[in-house]
Amino acid sequence: MRASRLVTLLLLLQNRGRMTARELAGELEVSVRTVYRDVDALAAAGIPLYGAAGHAGGYRLVAGYRTRLTGLTADEAQAAFLAALPGTAAELGLGEALATAQLKLRAALPAELREHAGRIQERFLLDAPGWYGDAARPPHLAAVAAAVWSRRALVLQYRRWRAPEEIERRVEPYGIVLKAGRWYLVAGGPSGIRTYRVDQIIGLRSLEEEFVVPDGFGLAAHWRRHLSDFRARLHTGEALVRLTPEGARRLGVTPGGDGWTEVRVPIESIDHAHGEFLRLGTDIEVVAPAELRARIAGTVRTLAARYEG
Repeated sequence: MRASRLVTLLLLLQNRGRMTARELAGELEVSVRTVYRDVDALAAAGIPLYGAAGHAGGYRLVAGYRTRLTGLTADEAQAAFLAALPGTAAELGLGEALATAQLKLRAALPAELREHAGRIQERFLLDAPGWYGDAARPPHLAAVAAAVWSRRALVLQYRRWRAPEEIERRVEPYGIVLKAGRWYLVAGGPSGIRTYRVDQIIGLRSLEEEFVVPDGFGLAAHWRRHLSDFRARLHTGEALVRLTPEGARRLGVTPGGDGWTEVRVPIESIDHAHGEFLRLGTDIEVVAPAELRARIAGTVRTLAARYEG
């Protein structure tokens, strides 16, 4: 376990340059004291690294030092190729770079591991977007990615769902996330850290001013909190419904028998539940809330009148 952590620490310094003990502890999920011990162990093993105190301090490797990528297991080699997503890299303008990197990695592997890695690309494909999603690349994705990489602020023209629908805002782009085939920008601004759909950006202007990401910000941790908060806001009510066995199956509810099953299910809103429950047709009956039952009854009457003629 410790040997693996020491290698990871070494590779972090090699790939990122200077890192503080606290940053390393966060990446390795250990205490700062453990990082101090690991750094001492690497130095005792002859690894040329040094630490500096102060605001611009931290640990770094001596300039020019590189460790060779050795000791990969078959599973690690497979994971490296499985994690490389050509579609995603192409959208970010890195498709050619990814192909070149894979060729270099393949060339560095022993023959038996090259064979294992090759099987991954032959047998596994990740197609992230949903069936009915828009597969077109957001027109400003590459520019947003460039700003994230260079740590330069942006002025966005953005279309949102509430009034005013089109806004202009200066933001500091901290990172981008691909979720279910859709790209999101996580950025700081006058109201704190916000999430923007990249496909809703209708224009942008890159500024020359650089920014510094706040201490303690981590993209993965922030996104986990964002999803948790989103789910907490998503289902703020509930409905009492009766389901046929088929309706229970489609709604992911365990049927109570061969007849109707009465259950309470979480709902986001009356409007959202109205559309979702209508999809189940005659396999569902809404008992409560009364407003939702009345909305669905009104829709059914309208449809019946429309099709009677």
